[in-house]
Amino acid sequence: MAVIFAKTDKGQAEIANRSGGLSPRVRRVLIFVDGKRPVEALRDMLQHDDLQHTLGLLEEEGFIEMAGRGGADGVRTPLQASPSISAFRQHPPGDEVLRLQQARNFMHNTVNAFVGAVGTSSLQDRIAAARDQEALRQLFDEWYRAIVSSRDGRRQAEHLRGKLLDVI
Repeated sequence: MAVIFAKTDKGQAEIANRSGGLSPRVRRVLIFVDGKRPVEALRDMLQHDDLQHTLGLLEEEGFIEMAGRGGADGVRTPLQASPSISAFRQHPPGDEVLRLQQARNFMHNTVNAFVGAVGTSSLQDRIAAARDQEALRQLFDEWYRAIVSSRDGRRQAEHLRGKLLDVI
């Protein structure tokens, strides 16, 4: 599924007033964000080398926000229809130990990479001490909040969340 962005009120005001001091390239990307086109369509239309970075900048500055997801069939799914943050699934029996270690490693490594050890040592200790999938699932929301607390983590949060949900 492709991500779809829409202009916020601040983005609409920027288009009308040019008050945000955006460069012409960044402003052009903002103009093409319409709440209907997925990121891949924008990439094809704009031929912008650093589109991901520009979209991230516009999102951080409050000019755009994620509006939904577009499927391969062209049908747009509103953001609120996305699975909940803790949409755990049942895994077949037999590989619990491997999945537990994979999830534990993933959570620990992503917290270290995106947030760092300072301020997350308690979370990392609880991740390391988790004895089963249920214990890690109890830490999922706290892990997610830690990831989105950093700028780079916020940009990749949905991707990381999906990867963790595959094993947890």
